[in-house]
Amino acid sequence: MTTQSDFELDIYFIRHGESASNVVPGLAAGKNWDAAMTERGHRQSVALGERLKEDGITFDAIYSSSQVRAVETTQGMLKGLGTPDVEFTLVDEIIELQVPSYRGVPRDEVYTPEMRLRREQLGKWFVPGDGESEKVVERRFSNWLEDEVLANPSLVGNGYKRIAIVSHGIALRCVFHNILEFQDRFIRRFALANTSISRFRFAPTGWFPVSLNDAAHLRGGIGDITWEGPLDITP
Repeated sequence: MTTQSDFELDIYFIRHGESASNVVPGLAAGKNWDAAMTERGHRQSVALGERLKEDGITFDAIYSSSQVRAVETTQGMLKGLGTPDVEFTLVDEIIELQVPSYRGVPRDEVYTPEMRLRREQLGKWFVPGDGESEKVVERRFSNWLEDEVLANPSLVGNGYKRIAIVSHGIALRCVFHNILEFQDRFIRRFALANTSISRFRFAPTGWFPVSLNDAAHLRGGIGDITWEGPLDITP
């Protein structure tokens, strides 16, 4: 990590807009691992961009998960910002937690009382089926963040910069766990609305959280915050 002292990096972590998997309740994992956004998800992403434009926000770099719903969210955000042709970087390391054998399977068939207890006991080390643990997701996301963003001389050590990272609910919770070092059980115990902004600053003295789950742009039926309980978040 850079040791220079003349910088401040403002990072906007953004969850993707509502996807087809988000509107199908009761599944252990979405049937389509690379689900596209719904029509409302597209409206949410444009509203996000319009809100950023109203606030006078521009980005020095934009990164998106390579999954379709995140790419579409980034495109919608740029449309709302009035800069649809701005390029952004696709990143495989920040995709959502993956559990192939759970896709399309009812949650109750997978998460028996015994399985739920085991997940509570193991926390981020719990491995669901043939999938990834939250620890694995945290490691791949945070390693990418460290190597490609925090050690990037064009971003860090070069005055004030602002970037956007468009990713997914569980993936973002995992990287927030790495940054804030809260207890494992809280990874699934706070809401992240579709297209919500969680803003952090990184400076020579470390990380500073500015806001979590800011979804002020979701008004007038564009999208409400849907509570996802501690054991029932569908990747």
